[in-house]
Amino acid sequence: MNTISKELDIRPVHPREKHPTIFAAFDSLNSNETFQLINDHDPMPLYYQFQAERKGKFNWEYIEKGPEVWKVNITKIA
Repeated sequence: MNTISKELDIRPVHPREKHPTIFAAFDSLNSNETFQLINDHDPMPLYYQFQAERKGKFNWEYIEKGPEVWKVNITKIA
């Protein structure tokens, strides 16, 4: 497991700004750096977007799975 570079609590962010904010955080990482996403629902649609837009460049690890808080470590691997 990699060290967390930063936490990103996306809950207070306006819905239309959430995914762009998350991708900006990911893109700012160096290779093998990890950020922890904190959300109020399962971010599975985001996972599918990562698969479409950053396939092979990330690792996705659930740390906490609700029911009120979801935490996912997202690591840049390429």
